[in-house]
Amino acid sequence: MACAYWRGNETKAQLQRIYARAWENPEQLAEYKRRKEEALKRDHCKLGKKLGLFIFTDIVGAGLTLWTPKGTLLRSLLEDFLKKEQLKRGYLPVLTPHIAMVDLFKTSGHWQQYKEDMFALMAEDETAAMDEEGFVLKPMNCPLRTQLYNSALYLCLRLRIRLAEFGTVSRYEQSGELGGLTRVRGFRVDDSHLFVTPEQLDAEFLNVVDLILSVFKSLQLKDFKARLSFRDPSSDKYIGCDEAWEKSEGAIRRAVEDLGMNYFEGIGEAGFDGLKLDFIFQDALEREWQLATVQVYYNLPERFDLESVAEEGTRQRPVMIHRAPFGSLERLIGILIEEYAGYFPLWLAPVQARLLPVKEQQLDFATEVVGKMRELGIRVEVDNSGDRLGQLIRNAEKEKIPVMAVVRAKEVETNTWSIRL
Repeated sequence: MACAYWRGNETKAQLQRIYARAWENPEQLAEYKRRKEEALKRDHCKLGKKLGLFIFTDIVGAGLTLWTPKGTLLRSLLEDFLKKEQLKRGYLPVLTPHIAMVDLFKTSGHWQQYKEDMFALMAEDETAAMDEEGFVLKPMNCPLRTQLYNSALYLCLRLRIRLAEFGTVSRYEQSGELGGLTRVRGFRVDDSHLFVTPEQLDAEFLNVVDLILSVFKSLQLKDFKARLSFRDPSSDKYIGCDEAWEKSEGAIRRAVEDLGMNYFEGIGEAGFDGLKLDFIFQDALEREWQLATVQVYYNLPERFDLESVAEEGTRQRPVMIHRAPFGSLERLIGILIEEYAGYFPLWLAPVQARLLPVKEQQLDFATEVVGKMRELGIRVEVDNSGDRLGQLIRNAEKEKIPVMAVVRAKEVETNTWSIRL
């Protein structure tokens, strides 16, 4: 319940607003209750703490994640997986700083649109700092990539540049908008920026979508649809000419039709600077989340005066593609925790196996085996708590360790395993 004034006028009587839910039949009510119970079991904040992956503390700040060793390893596994895929597809790794001058974002247009969502730095007098040589924590990576491209290194005859980075960005989300890992103030984005000729756009766009679909398949994310996020023609918030927007729209529509993807159009869902193809994922509780995104920019190359050298020696403007198969790494991990209910697949589990020595006499043997397994790249640990076997197994099950190996006198003598999954 909440209070409200009659007709929104504070001089009138105060009313009590009451929210309620209704169902058409008992089956719908039963299904709602089931989902509520399942949501509590899969809550990524509770599971993340229980599995020792991440924490939040008041003294660090709301929306700022502290990753434990296991959580950091999980992040690294995901990053390494995507980096390997990107290298196979011709992406080049780059790094950009965490801060940049305000002028960079004024040129891109982001300052004018998102000023209130940026963290200002080095500002005793914030207004003066912003007007002069102000710096901000970068809220997005796109403008910084234009500067890498603009170096002479990329003024090449056969343009097709793919720059990839796991870049940390910061946005001042309102406290009421924060929610676990799905909405935070500091997060890591797996975005890359591709610079291509207009003639290469369709083929490169299809390659990007193919990478995203491959990532979803590896992560066992099946229930998703594509949203063609177009501009609202009646709004004046967008930058750039109509022709550029129409070209982008055509490229995105052709791609999803060629791939036979399930899609719908979201009018008004485009960014102020470019159209998007967003992948909307439905989780195990039938809630929808945006994960991967692809965006086509004609406007940013124009605003930063980016050029390439055409075959005949003339200068031409490149087209810029922004893509992020994971989207926010934090949001992805939150969704995966709930999708898997904490039971990560073997390749992604921070701890793949745990050895359970029944008695202290088997501890040295178990420790020696752990060392050999780690040399082979297996993420394994030994439980040296000294608990009874039943408790050792229960502890491993609670922590959702995929593989347990019981070590008794027989295993030491025969150098064999008693495996429990």
